[in-house]
Amino acid sequence: MLQLYSLRPWISTRNSESDLFSSSKRKSRLHSNRRVPISTFNLHNFAVERRGNCMSSGIIWRKLDPSMKIKISSKVKCNFSPMNSKNCSQTVQDCGAKLLMASLCSHLVVKLIQLNSMNAVMELVRKSFYHTVRTMGASNLPFACMSNSLGKPTPLQLDVSLPSFQDIRWSFARLVYLFNIQLERNVATFFIVLLVACFSFVIIGGFLFFKLRGSSQSLEDCFWEAWACLCSSSTHLKQRTRIERVIGFVLAIWGILFYSRLLSTMTEQFRNNMYRLREGAQMQVLETDHIIICGVNSRLSFVLKQLNKYHEFAVRLGTATARRQRILLLSDLPRKQMDKVADNIAKDLNHIDILTKSCSLSLTKSFERAAANKARAIIILPTKEDRYEVDSDAFLSVLALQPLPLMASVPTIVEVSSSNTCELLKSISGLKVEPVENVASKLFVQCSRQKGLIKIYKHLLNYRKNVFNLCNFPHLAGLSYKELRRGFQEAVVCGLYRNGRVCFHPNDAEILEEADKVLFIGPVHGTKKPQLSYPHVFEENDDSINNVETIKQNSEFLNGALGATRERLKNIVKRPKISDSKAPDWCVGPTERVLVLGWRPDVVEMIEEYDNYLGPGSVLEILSDVPLDARLKAFKLAGHGKLKNIRVSHRVGNPMEYNTLEETIINIQKSSKKEVDIPFSIAVISDKEWKVGDPSRADKNSAYSLLLAESICGKLGVKVQNLVAEVVDSKLGKQITRIRPSLTYIAAEEVMSLVTAQVAENVELNDVWKDILNAEGDEIYVKDISFYMKQGENASFYELSERANLRREIAIGYVKNNKKFINPIPKLEPLSLELNDSLIVISELEGEQPVVM
Repeated sequence: MLQLYSLRPWISTRNSESDLFSSSKRKSRLHSNRRVPISTFNLHNFAVERRGNCMSSGIIWRKLDPSMKIKISSKVKCNFSPMNSKNCSQTVQDCGAKLLMASLCSHLVVKLIQLNSMNAVMELVRKSFYHTVRTMGASNLPFACMSNSLGKPTPLQLDVSLPSFQDIRWSFARLVYLFNIQLERNVATFFIVLLVACFSFVIIGGFLFFKLRGSSQSLEDCFWEAWACLCSSSTHLKQRTRIERVIGFVLAIWGILFYSRLLSTMTEQFRNNMYRLREGAQMQVLETDHIIICGVNSRLSFVLKQLNKYHEFAVRLGTATARRQRILLLSDLPRKQMDKVADNIAKDLNHIDILTKSCSLSLTKSFERAAANKARAIIILPTKEDRYEVDSDAFLSVLALQPLPLMASVPTIVEVSSSNTCELLKSISGLKVEPVENVASKLFVQCSRQKGLIKIYKHLLNYRKNVFNLCNFPHLAGLSYKELRRGFQEAVVCGLYRNGRVCFHPNDAEILEEADKVLFIGPVHGTKKPQLSYPHVFEENDDSINNVETIKQNSEFLNGALGATRERLKNIVKRPKISDSKAPDWCVGPTERVLVLGWRPDVVEMIEEYDNYLGPGSVLEILSDVPLDARLKAFKLAGHGKLKNIRVSHRVGNPMEYNTLEETIINIQKSSKKEVDIPFSIAVISDKEWKVGDPSRADKNSAYSLLLAESICGKLGVKVQNLVAEVVDSKLGKQITRIRPSLTYIAAEEVMSLVTAQVAENVELNDVWKDILNAEGDEIYVKDISFYMKQGENASFYELSERANLRREIAIGYVKNNKKFINPIPKLEPLSLELNDSLIVISELEGEQPVVM
């Protein structure tokens, strides 16, 4: 019995020494159960013969030891004798082939068994991991133990299977949605995504080039070539192999797409940034000593022109801190519209720069970005027609300013519609609020009753002429008001400003205190204050002129010089002090008939103002196409008391229709036919419907109605005392007066705008104008000169001022030959006035006032 070794048919290894089997090792691997009954033969020749064939296929056959023999059982005997060598060789070849086939089959079976075993092990591991994940996930959930009072986690049977296609599709759509939202907020997000995608392609392309080229090119050079293909589309043409050309082509196509999207993204980002800059809502203003104007309305142009004039004189006087004043315009309108308005206004304004910013006027952040706490002044203009909306918007804007620090030193000028709102705004702590009541309707009534009064107001608001000034003279402390009033020859002293209040008629014995300010009318003084001067002759540059002793000596001289004047004033009837009402105790107001053409809600205030000036029996008739219900509603909302002196009648019709207007004028004449010499006036106001759309439309309609009324009155032979029209554009009013000198235009809105701008430069003047423009205080009147001089007298302005002072009036100028003169210089020269001339005074009452000695 011969035992067969367990031999592998071929062995492929790199180390030949480790694959050689020694005879001792082969003996130790003897398998007794594998026995082949075969004759004894030598396998050396078989191995040598088959070696050449196996070497070609990469398999190395090792020589068997020649001494190794195969023992065959006794039944089969084979001797290796020379005569049987051929048969034995054939037998060995057959046996080797069988062993080879058996070894191949065994090898395949083993491989199959190993593969099945690995699959079984992998399935076992997968199930174990799946069970572990489910158990751990259920036990670690934050609410897994809610149902167990003992705190023992109970695994929840959650479905952790792969999501469905619909879920994946929804998640992808959600991701795109979030990306689009971020892209809407910031266009630069797409720029970042493009950069990430670009560098990803460069990295992938570089690795592919490195893989294909092996060690012939470094990884850095591969990255650079991938970047070159992406940057320059012609670089991929230099590639040599087919795969490299495909990679270069893909990179070149992506580079073209990348640069096109990059250019569009940068353009869109630039456009977005420019839009934000144009709107100005997110831009922080880095300005100091600028003026902020909140709101855009029809009066904005007048405010800007007034500020331009003030800064022009500030530059000339050397008090300006910059060559051009910066004006920041805030509004909730689109910035394009604001720029258009600002460009139209600022064409001829050479001393201001206008910046615009679109934002909300009720947000603190808007004023913080506008550097409101570093501004010189803040002006809040009304943007609505309704009076209640005007006051509520102003209140919200002021509240938005309150949280800002250091706002107590910045004056805030707010235009409001009622005095009650003024008190409410002043009660807000931490702010320096100066409410300016819009008394345009009252101002219209005053100017419509006194021809030329509107020109006086505009003169006093023009910085190129004589304006109100408040100045402190600490070196004159201790002088009496009488000495102070007579001492200024280059200005008209109007009163004192003490403890935040203006007094137009202080007693002559009142002593000037060091903290008091003198209110006078004169040119803008700047750093150069007016000096006291008297009739005595002094040498030039003599400082003794302002000494207290010198002033008292000259005052005694003036007392003697006024002796003759006092003798003439003895003929004037002396009356006691009068009350504060507009109608004096000893007489009533004039009876007049007034026809008002047009209607708007603030006509109610005009009616009350007429009631303050006119006497009993006066009639006021209103012609408009506004229904009577709307007019009565306006009266109820105003909530004013009963009228004392006038009777109001309403007529519905179009004031621009000839027949309707003619019928109205005829009815007024018939109703007052029995009356004798009752003055008749016609006032045209801007109708509410006329202001809709183009602002110039209201002026055109007002001018047409006024000219039509004049034509009808001339045709009917009706004598009209005053023909006035309310306009917004004063240029149109000047054209009308050139054609018809008898007509008068009143730009009440312009005057209120000039007042607001002047208060913005000097907040203390707010009390001055509040007193002058209200019927309750002192006002400017143009009175007949016959109240102050007799026929044949040739008085000087100084003497007329003293006579007006005895009536508790302040003479500020005169009208001669229909020309006005404010603050005339010199004041001691005779004026040669006639009895048909007038004296311009600041007085409490209209008409003749009593003499107070």
